[in-house]
Amino acid sequence: MAAAPDRVDARPPPTAASRLWRVVTWAIALGCFYLVYTRIEAAAARDGIGTREYLTHFFGNVDWVTWLCLMVPYSVLFFVIDAHATWRVIRWFNAPQIRFMNVLPIRASAYILSLVNEQVGKGAMSLYLLKRYQVPVWEALSSMILLGVMEIYQLLIFSAVGVALYANLVDAASTILPLNKILPAVFTVAALYVPFHLAYFGGRILPNSKLRERRLLRAFRLARPHHYLLVLLFKAPNLLIAVLVYAASLTLFHVDVGFGQMLAFLPVIFLAAALPLPFHAGALLLWTVLFPQYPEVGAFSLVMHTFFVSLNALIGVAFLPLANRELFVDASAPSTSAADAP
Repeated sequence: MAAAPDRVDARPPPTAASRLWRVVTWAIALGCFYLVYTRIEAAAARDGIGTREYLTHFFGNVDWVTWLCLMVPYSVLFFVIDAHATWRVIRWFNAPQIRFMNVLPIRASAYILSLVNEQVGKGAMSLYLLKRYQVPVWEALSSMILLGVMEIYQLLIFSAVGVALYANLVDAASTILPLNKILPAVFTVAALYVPFHLAYFGGRILPNSKLRERRLLRAFRLARPHHYLLVLLFKAPNLLIAVLVYAASLTLFHVDVGFGQMLAFLPVIFLAAALPLPFHAGALLLWTVLFPQYPEVGAFSLVMHTFFVSLNALIGVAFLPLANRELFVDASAPSTSAADAP
């Protein structure tokens, strides 16, 4: 019997550009960690103690039971709200017959994959839509991209409201970076893009452009203003709850912070977390920039993020049997048709 051929790795070999990008992102991340560490070290020296003792004291005085009572319901609510928004977008643009209970296990299992890479998590949803509803991968990804864009705009809108209401807090936090100038400029550019986006994908400007016809942008062609507004409304509770939970958690960590500061700064921190840096190093550094009097909040952010993604992954594990049933259902089983939808 002939030997089986060696398995060929389908992944293309890394290019010089991808290797360079990896080196650069890790170098930036290490630089962020170093800057945060030096600030913590300086704060510890002012108190006449070592860095380890400083952090031990910071974490040792926390009411961890109350903190868990905040974080566990927050993670569960985040999952349900996130899955609901995802389900709505898929119903609009990909599979009108899909049910919310079908999306729940797949969205949950994607959190496991997101521990490695957020894009892999989105790929799980695209694979499911292809296998169960014959939705082409590019069209499924277009819906995921639309959700990602709306997440960014949600953060920008909430941050703009927070900055407008608590401008004095932004001025006070602008000692290291001129946030009182950077943030309004970012908000202005984002606002100016909205009418261009709607006009372009509505075909009212640049009628000869072929870019909008790409399957990867299909969801944007189909989306109307009310779709964007509804996605913002569906996802808004997650950010409002996050503001409350982070403000309460910082109080438990004996960091003096108010709702106004969190409303103005947390969306910006979440935007920094979206930067393609290992361990969300951009958010880690921004915490210490926004709260220079509390350099230890960099360590706080690591604890919050690590626990949050780990608990979401546990939710994914709990839903994994259902997700496997949805993804690997017997090919002979009939898939739900639009006529069967409620």
